Amino acid sequence: MSARPAAWVLFLAALFGCLQLANVTGRDTPDSRNYLSYALSLGGADKEEAAGRTIAYVCASRGETASRNHSVDVRRFRAPDPGPEVRDECRGYYDWSVGRRLEAGQTSGWTAPFMSERFMRIFEVRPGYPLLLVPFVTVLGVTWGLWAAGVVVAVAGGVLVFLVLRTVGVPVGLALTGQALYYVLPTGATAMRPMTEGTMMALTLAVLWGCALVLRGRTRGAAGLVGVSLALLFTVKHSQALFLSVCLAGGLGVIGLHRRRAGRPVGAAVKTLLKVTLGAAIGVMLLTRLLPYPSESDSLQDLLTDHFNRPDRERAWWEFLHLELNFWMEWLRRQLAEPLFLALLVAGGWGALRRWPAFGVLLAAAGATGVLSIAAHPDIGIDRLMVMVWLVPVVGVPLLLAEFDRPRRPYPFPSLLGGQPPNPRSSIAGGAKEFAAGPNFHSPVQAHPARPAFEDEAVRADPPPTPVSPAHPLSPSGD
Repeated sequence: MSARPAAWVLFLAALFGCLQLANVTGRDTPDSRNYLSYALSLGGADKEEAAGRTIAYVCASRGETASRNHSVDVRRFRAPDPGPEVRDECRGYYDWSVGRRLEAGQTSGWTAPFMSERFMRIFEVRPGYPLLLVPFVTVLGVTWGLWAAGVVVAVAGGVLVFLVLRTVGVPVGLALTGQALYYVLPTGATAMRPMTEGTMMALTLAVLWGCALVLRGRTRGAAGLVGVSLALLFTVKHSQALFLSVCLAGGLGVIGLHRRRAGRPVGAAVKTLLKVTLGAAIGVMLLTRLLPYPSESDSLQDLLTDHFNRPDRERAWWEFLHLELNFWMEWLRRQLAEPLFLALLVAGGWGALRRWPAFGVLLAAAGATGVLSIAAHPDIGIDRLMVMVWLVPVVGVPLLLAEFDRPRRPYPFPSLLGGQPPNPRSSIAGGAKEFAAGPNFHSPVQAHPARPAFEDEAVRADPPPTPVSPAHPLSPSGD
């Protein structure tokens, strides 16, 4: 990367970080307390200290949010500020509930006992994000440490978008556009929250970057990048690692099947990626069975029993399917009312498949993990579970815009001159004579060279000045 593109990448990252100073707190969710207490315990704090510091942060954030909402309430803004009261009530409740569980002996694991042991076990098997938080909360404290970690994770995601787009041959300006889209679309806001989604998106983009590098011919190091990123993703959230590896393996299988049916070689790059993703999927399934990880039944009961606060459902799968159907009907109704997301999704998918079909399939596979995540937990109020789908427009829209940036023919109708455009080095008189002579219909038309297969040699970063011959979308010559 030259100095100028690097400077623009750093400028966008710094600008995004400065804008986040407007909301240092108020981004946490109920799950944030579990990750924070996990990180504090990993940093050396005992259960009481980890619980106390987490409660202080959560309740201060809720009090500040209450004050901000009250200040713009048209009916209550004249009344006294309820923020301090909300903060004190929050601390009183958590001090009582957590203290009661600690006295009852619920001290196992790394997380503070905000909920039952059955529920907290879901977070105990996700050490990746708390490990990332440890240096930040240790050096900067809880409030600024969480904010700084969010900025680093979000900035890293945007930089990875830039690297992915440059790898697939997008000009610098459009690659910077993709980075900016990552920051301004819901991906940026979600990455800033003290949750796992930001880290998951960054690692998913690292996997996509590795896949693009492998398709370019850099097999060894890039295949290792894919494998390491999937392994790290397993520590952050094992279900996302499973979804991503399975979806990518399925997409690579589709590419290979189409090529075989067309009588073309599958290609070394596709075979390498298929081995890595299938190995990752099998490894995740084996580890989740061998280690004490929560099962699919536990996740289902957590959804239907309000985090195990109610008795287990006897017909859980039947109720789940009923809820699933209702969820997608309501989700589609809301999307059709404001179809911006659907429009961006179609544009991004079309741009990726049109620019580089094989990579477009892998991008769609990565986006499909968001659909699987929300399908496994169909809660209409938790839109962050579907944030992976936003990676399709973030990466795909610049790819679509790149199609309009292709160089045009030097002459509008070269076939009228026997397949040869006017020679720009010839004199004006010579060019005039060629044009005055009229078209030569007996001269053979030269065929345009096809693009090389990306498995065997690198595809040129910049598109050729002449259009390529049409090829099958999933064939090696069409990649």
